[in-house]
Amino acid sequence: MHPARRPGDDPAGDVVRWAAFSCLLVPVVLVVYGTSFDGAAVATLGLVTVTAACRVMLRRAEKTQRAAARVPVALPTALPTGAVPRGRHSRPGAGTHRGCHGSGGISTHE
Repeated sequence: MHPARRPGDDPAGDVVRWAAFSCLLVPVVLVVYGTSFDGAAVATLGLVTVTAACRVMLRRAEKTQRAAARVPVALPTALPTGAVPRGRHSRPGAGTHRGCHGSGGISTHE
């Protein structure tokens, strides 16, 4: 059973509704300010196309996010005996730094 949904619970839907409102408002404003009907129609067609593409992408992202929320997180496995844990980005442990970060010595970088 789903809990009661409030209007603010669907941010993607809110975005799509505002975009649809803009698709209706922009051509009216363009015609009022002297743009031809053909120009306003082209602008409307472009806005409707972009709005539809954004709606599809938003819905797809929501599905992906819901699916990812259902997937259980795997726990890390134990290391084999004698294995050395590695740091970030699969680099070996301490003492193997690159660059001019050595201890002591003269650096040629200024």
